[in-house]
Amino acid sequence: MKYKGYTVHTIITTLLEEAALATVVLWLLPMFGINIPLWGLILMMAALGAYAWVNYRFGRKALGKKPIISPDVGSRGRTTTPISPTGYVRVNGELWRALSSSTINAGEEIVVVGMKEMTLLVSSVEKANHECEPIHSLLSTKY
Repeated sequence: MKYKGYTVHTIITTLLEEAALATVVLWLLPMFGINIPLWGLILMMAALGAYAWVNYRFGRKALGKKPIISPDVGSRGRTTTPISPTGYVRVNGELWRALSSSTINAGEEIVVVGMKEMTLLVSSVEKANHECEPIHSLLSTKY
């Protein structure tokens, strides 16, 4: 089993959460005069179990994803917000902050021309095909 440690951890924490819920409903709340029927406890425990299962599935999927250190120069993606001069782009399924010396509308295809710290320097594909903007102008840009 590839995610044995993660699975064991998830099962143990879910059981502890279920036990804590049962303790609160059966012991703590009656001390304050709040009585929840047994079917209510069963319904809450089922909901908590379903929530834990969904989180387990998403967590396992995230663990299996290979990390991207940084997109290469020339990688293509799409803008998710307008870039003027900063915005966000999606490259290789990852969301990155982007910087461009020209305005690029949301939804346009872009190409990565460089990287400054954790910000991608991008250009629109149409402009990159005709004339590539100088990278040094993007590097000196304050954002």
